[in-house]
Amino acid sequence: MNLKYVVKEGFTGLKRAKIAATTSVFSLFIAILLLGILGRVSYNLYTQAMEIRNMVEVEVFLFDIDDGTRRQIETNLKNQELVESVTYISKDSASSVMKKEFGEGVDDLVELNFLPASYRVRVNLEAGSESISDLVSRIKNFRGVDEVQYNAALLRVMESNLSMLALVGGGLGLLILLTAVVLVYNTIRLTIYAKRDLIRAMKLVGATNKFIRSPFIVEGILQGLVAGTLAVVCVFLVFELLVPVYLPDLGVVSWPFGRWYFQVGIMFLLAIIMGWWGSRWAARRFIQETYISS
Repeated sequence: MNLKYVVKEGFTGLKRAKIAATTSVFSLFIAILLLGILGRVSYNLYTQAMEIRNMVEVEVFLFDIDDGTRRQIETNLKNQELVESVTYISKDSASSVMKKEFGEGVDDLVELNFLPASYRVRVNLEAGSESISDLVSRIKNFRGVDEVQYNAALLRVMESNLSMLALVGGGLGLLILLTAVVLVYNTIRLTIYAKRDLIRAMKLVGATNKFIRSPFIVEGILQGLVAGTLAVVCVFLVFELLVPVYLPDLGVVSWPFGRWYFQVGIMFLLAIIMGWWGSRWAARRFIQETYISS
């Protein structure tokens, strides 16, 4: 196969059906741009939700017990499957924390030293709220434990919101992808129809379907490259220039994983795949023996 011919014909296809190609590139551009914005915003919402979620701790308040019983409780806590870390807060430490958080106005209360000793338990939140509730129920039965507190409602809300975010974001992204692919498909189909006489002649002289399809696939990939480039430029403009100036209250909308090239690479890859998929789908369907000979 002559690679130079295939690439040249791919560029020629873009010039031949300018209106259809422009429509396809614009649709791909909008799709990749929307996916880029959706991905970046969703990533930031997810990271903020995870930060709030990770603040959920199990607090185990103790009766006035001897050191032996306290150490046994600590050992039992560390042996629990979901427990990641255990921090002991003595009565004196609890009073110091209260004074730090509420200021000098609570000095009289601090002197009473009425706050109980406790353990702050970090748990594996990936286990889910039901598993953590079971853990809390077990801890309540430990000898020497007065009360166990954790924000079960917050954890359930976060789980629900994260699931909804994944469902809505994934569904919207899939819809955008399919719409763009269909538009590329229609563009390539129109190009094939415009070249039907040439394709018929090529078939008569022995050209294979693969050889005939290749320029159309290259055309679809080129459409993806152009659309991806425009989308990446617009994402930079939106988040680096427009958002800081016109929506300063949003703060910094960080790049996924803290690096710009992760998202840029994914956007380019998606654009190329969508262009390739749509063009390959059209070419395989319409460059067939029955179609050419009709």
